[in-house]
Amino acid sequence: SYQILRLPAVISLTGLGRSTIYAKMIEGQFPKSVRLGARSVGWLETDIHDWLSDRIQESQCEAEAQHES
Repeated sequence: SYQILRLPAVISLTGLGRSTIYAKMIEGQFPKSVRLGARSVGWLETDIHDWLSDRIQESQCEAEAQHES
């Protein structure tokens, strides 16, 4: 079964603001939302967790690279 997160939960999990989330979506740097109804969208919880995991991995790799140089 799919768990859908609404915008307040996505903001809370990511620490990003509403406008940043939508800007990153347009740039292809954030998971696409899922249309739930005429005026509502949500995000798959797995997509958000995967995105966060990628950011953590990137951050750790950058920190290691800086530490080595």
